[in-house]
Amino acid sequence: MIQTRLLSKRYGSLTAVDGIDFAVAPGEVLGFLGPNGAGKSTTMRMLAGFIAPTSGSASICGHDVVAAPLAAKRCIGYLPEGAPSYGEMRVRGFLSFIADAHAMEVPIRSRRFDEVVGRLALASVLHQRIDTLSKGFRRRVALAAAILHDPPVLLLDEPTDGLDPNQKHDVRRLIRDMARERTIVISTHILEEVQALCTRAIVIARGRLRADATPAELERRSRYHGAISLAVGDSVAARAALEGMQSVKAVEAEETGDRLVVIAGAGADAGAAPGQALLEAVDERLRSLGVAYADARVERGRLDDVFRALTLDEAQA
Repeated sequence: MIQTRLLSKRYGSLTAVDGIDFAVAPGEVLGFLGPNGAGKSTTMRMLAGFIAPTSGSASICGHDVVAAPLAAKRCIGYLPEGAPSYGEMRVRGFLSFIADAHAMEVPIRSRRFDEVVGRLALASVLHQRIDTLSKGFRRRVALAAAILHDPPVLLLDEPTDGLDPNQKHDVRRLIRDMARERTIVISTHILEEVQALCTRAIVIARGRLRADATPAELERRSRYHGAISLAVGDSVAARAALEGMQSVKAVEAEETGDRLVVIAGAGADAGAAPGQALLEAVDERLRSLGVAYADARVERGRLDDVFRALTLDEAQA
């Protein structure tokens, strides 16, 4: 559905995107993840045909975005960063304008209008000016404009940025619902977005692709994969008991102060399920020394840890 080959964008001496290769299959929700200024929005704009690449290529549903821009854009629903629209227009008029721009035939546009308004719960604001709407409703209106022509590919740039928790929940639910029918790329710097929505994630930093994997695969790259998190009453006694163990590499305090994280060392049992042998060893050690603990659990790994390792390494390089 989406294919890039050595896609690059340069502005004079600045390289915003540097030779990115990736493909997105039907039904995938790809998280395009990176720090601010990494090149995410520039890549999304090239995919959407808003700006031309300096070199390399991108195609949507088999249509090259430069050689066949109209065919490619017919396949795309694009939600730009900030969800821009025409604030002086009323919601119904704005969506009618979008339908006209796509040359939608009357029977189809009427059916799609009703479907989209219902799915995004816009009936109550159809006659309001867009600039009078809350940020959550403005985001919904922009999303409605992106999907009105029923495209097979959605490009969503920071779809929940700036929304409150309730609004984020609603937009994420909508994206999950739409993912059953479409291929979706979500550009974001919010790590929880990847865990909540994506089947796969790409990490980009300084315009370069640094990782391409499922969220679970990225978590397994974390130094916390297989670590043990536990609540303790006496952190000093617990650390003293655990730091001398052969199977323990490090013991770290969480920001809350009442939890410790025990990271496996070279002496940990690699043949067991990740973290299980360490959990049993930690339990035996603390019980033998009479150190109380509770709520011990094996960590899957932390995306923020992997994200920092990938993006800070690239920045330092």
